[in-house]
Amino acid sequence: LAEAEPARTREEGGKPESRPAGAEAAAIRSTAVPVPPLPDFRRWGEVERTPLRSVRRATAKHMALAWSQIPHVSHQDAADVTELEALRNKYKAEVAEQGGSLSLTIFVLKAVVAALKAHPRFNASLDHDAEEIVLKKYYHIGVAVDTERGLLVPVVRDVDRKSITELALELKDLVQRTRDGKVELEEMQGGTFTITNPGPLGGTAFAPIVNYPEVAILGMAKARWQPVVQGEGPQAHMVPRLMLPLILAFDHRVLDGADAARFVTMVISFLESPDRLLIAA
Repeated sequence: LAEAEPARTREEGGKPESRPAGAEAAAIRSTAVPVPPLPDFRRWGEVERTPLRSVRRATAKHMALAWSQIPHVSHQDAADVTELEALRNKYKAEVAEQGGSLSLTIFVLKAVVAALKAHPRFNASLDHDAEEIVLKKYYHIGVAVDTERGLLVPVVRDVDRKSITELALELKDLVQRTRDGKVELEEMQGGTFTITNPGPLGGTAFAPIVNYPEVAILGMAKARWQPVVQGEGPQAHMVPRLMLPLILAFDHRVLDGADAARFVTMVISFLESPDRLLIAA
């Protein structure tokens, strides 16, 4: 990180005075555009007001914090998960018998951790005041869950130490308890990276917001069968492949576009080679 030049003020004698780096950082963060009052919408028609309660209120504050503090950049790509889907279909009934759910998200969890180990700056937080990047040596992955009360992000801990089946069992239980309002506050803290998957609801792409104080989030759009060209020249031909769009949003203070491209490429390489994925993390 580049060092900012100390801010200076003038004392009565005209001598410059340096401000501490922490004070300068606080001053930068406190700068905000005043929010103008809303107009009276009843001038143009009937309205209804509902309170911003509970989870939605907390989400609004957290998203405003994340958006105001993190300069967001996004990188998009797509993974060919045809073979991975075949593997998932082969074992999903067996996992279901044990009480788990073998979704694509389970495999993405493992692929993300493998990529985080190779690219540790994605598993970090920025300490702005100390001008340091905090690299975490553990892999606790948040998974965004759509609930009736709003979006919640419970955390799957130590993903690197758990098997595919263990994750399928744990995530199903965690998601269900989150939707039932039975998840503990501690289970939504300590995440190092977040995955969000609105794909089952549709959509080809979206722009996720980094879950502060993390530095990156990976979004999964809807996997779709698409015609893909294989081969080159006269030998080229079209084949149907299941393609999964991936969208990585990241903090540009800590990471650059080239970092994002390498990270997503590695995630894709694991998703497209399920045999590597099973032993990667």
